Amino acid sequence: MTTNKVVLVEDSAVALEILQRLLNSSPEVDVVGVARDGIEGLEVINRTRPDVICTDLLMENMDGLELTKRVMADDPRPILVISNFVRKTDVDNVFRLLQAGAADVFPKPMTDSPKDYEKLRNALVTKIKVLSNMKVSQRRQLQPPVFGSPQPTGGLSGQALITNVSRLKVITIGASTGTLPAIQKILSQLPSNFPLPIICTVHVSHGVLSGLVNWLSSECSLKAKIAEVGESPLPGTVYFAPEKCDLELDSRGKFLYSNCPVENKHCPSITVTFQSLAKYYGRATAGVLLTGIGRDGAEGLQAISQAGGITIGQDGAFGMVKEAIALNAVQNVLSLDRISPFLLETLSAH
Repeated sequence: MTTNKVVLVEDSAVALEILQRLLNSSPEVDVVGVARDGIEGLEVINRTRPDVICTDLLMENMDGLELTKRVMADDPRPILVISNFVRKTDVDNVFRLLQAGAADVFPKPMTDSPKDYEKLRNALVTKIKVLSNMKVSQRRQLQPPVFGSPQPTGGLSGQALITNVSRLKVITIGASTGTLPAIQKILSQLPSNFPLPIICTVHVSHGVLSGLVNWLSSECSLKAKIAEVGESPLPGTVYFAPEKCDLELDSRGKFLYSNCPVENKHCPSITVTFQSLAKYYGRATAGVLLTGIGRDGAEGLQAISQAGGITIGQDGAFGMVKEAIALNAVQNVLSLDRISPFLLETLSAH
């Protein structure tokens, strides 16, 4: 079994002990180094070359934000920020960390219950497994294209593109934990007058969805929001499934929340949303599945493909995408850099 090498940067002795106990109980994680602040953390990271860095946010000498900036500038690696200050009320902190290049955030464990302890361990290990497979690089700001501006490749003008959209009516994206930068990269390349609604279902730690939505709204030209019951999807808006509920469409094409079945590991479920959109929009649906642990989204992407829609899987054939490929549900395997250009080209061609 492949183990994922992790460095823990945490200034609280109690929190460090808890995190080490959580991670060392899993055969899939190897804690190869610990540090008490960012300065010490940089030395340990350089020496141990971990797959994933887990760091606290507030520390003396060098905090987690500055550590993230240094790592992403000099030797980019997936960073998971584990802190008491990345919950739903800490939107600014979440925004700054994601802006600096952190891959994901995770509220610090606050329970001694054996049942909750097991859930925390599984959630944390799952995040680390996903992040260890991420490709990260130094962050560069991308200028979104604007429909109607001159296009050197002879592409259609904005008006021509909009009037030629005769097939696709909706785009849906499914993403697992650790793919927040990937979603940001896709959305940041789309213009403010993008002619379709985009509906996203993302596995994130409880309490950070609102921060994610606010961050994406500031990072891209599109409006991002949590979908509301009874709302109709509108062009140029990115809708996110809520926490603790599945997101579907009713017979009129309006959003509705449904309870997550007990047996479903993920809530909200990517597959549930994909299947609902495939049922309502049929071949006018484009589905994008990003890399993540498990198989959520695979059968949903299959439903879109069987309905005659367009399906895209992120390259790497890992986890959810690998499962979708096994179902013959992925028509186009694309690198992250190619997903937005492909969508724009597809719209121009229909």
